[in-house]
Amino acid sequence: MTKIIPLGAETRERAGKGTARQTRRDGRIPAVIYGGKQAPVTISLEKFEFTRVLHQPGFFTHLFEVTVDGAGHRVLPRDVQFHPVTDVPLHVDFLRVSSDTRINVQVPVEFADQDKSAGLKRGGVLNIVRHELELSCPADSIPEHITISCEGFDVGDSIHISAVKLPEGVTSTITDRDFTIATIVAPSGLKSEEGAAS
Repeated sequence: MTKIIPLGAETRERAGKGTARQTRRDGRIPAVIYGGKQAPVTISLEKFEFTRVLHQPGFFTHLFEVTVDGAGHRVLPRDVQFHPVTDVPLHVDFLRVSSDTRINVQVPVEFADQDKSAGLKRGGVLNIVRHELELSCPADSIPEHITISCEGFDVGDSIHISAVKLPEGVTSTITDRDFTIATIVAPSGLKSEEGAAS
């Protein structure tokens, strides 16, 4: 089950650049909640509270419960605009979700069982091609990460998406090919030994 993070917000009466600038001057970040076949809600977030959650790992894969005027909105962050120089968040877009909403998200990968890989034990190097996978998931069960086992892989082997067990209801958005996530490559010492032997 995806962790749901509470976040307080205030209603912004009007949209527009002037109002957004005033909101920022007041130490708040303008934001909007849209989707779910409901009218968009313009809100503002407390700057320090939002910046703290923004910098936690997996920000775009976490669900938030944004409370505005006593009403809760289950949302997923979709975009954050940053100041080009100071990197301060300027505006946030949240997508309203429900239990039957499916979304595409980038989920980080982790590699396990490296001690059970013949290739890595012989000094091979794990060359990670994709640090994240784009997955289609139910909004209320977004995986924090995908763990991939290196067991049984040798030097020269590739780990493809077909070798990865995805959680129930989760699918890769790339369906037209069995793409590579990582390879096990020979270390330079092993390559030169093989070259000398041939």
